[in-house]
Amino acid sequence: MSAKRQWAIVGGIVLALGALLVTATLTSSGVKIIGPGAPAPDFSALAVPDSGEPTVAISIAAYKGKPILLNIWATWCAPCREEMPRIERLHRELGPEGLAVVAISINNPGMTNAIREFRTEMGLSFEILYDVSGRIRDSYQTSGVPETFLIDRQGVVRRRLIGSSWTVDNQRALLRELIAESPE
Repeated sequence: MSAKRQWAIVGGIVLALGALLVTATLTSSGVKIIGPGAPAPDFSALAVPDSGEPTVAISIAAYKGKPILLNIWATWCAPCREEMPRIERLHRELGPEGLAVVAISINNPGMTNAIREFRTEMGLSFEILYDVSGRIRDSYQTSGVPETFLIDRQGVVRRRLIGSSWTVDNQRALLRELIAESPE
């Protein structure tokens, strides 16, 4: 076995042990990892009106009893720009069937106009919110943007999608399942 291959194996083992250590530390410290099976954390974000500054705060309670596709994004994020047309297609296809599509921008304060321009440029018709504080990043434990959470009618995260590489076709079956589930 070559020295290069041996180092690759050692590196892989170190990475695996590091991941196990982080997971063990988080779970033993009582921190609940936000992923499948976890309750979707509450949030407070501002609705972005067509003009003026946002003033209406919206929380996850506004979507109670609905399946939600919750996307966390920013205007400066190239992968966000890439995935927004896919999210818009899902909204047009599954919104009328009951799917709430919500995208929450984590742009810095004072970026309302940039968010509006982004929405117009991309032709987005789903709900765009603005978390000026950026607290949603902490409560949803995001590692960056974009991140998307598929949440069922009971407010439980069913899938966490990191990055923009997910495809509509791969998620459509789960989204239809979430829509079809009866409200409890």
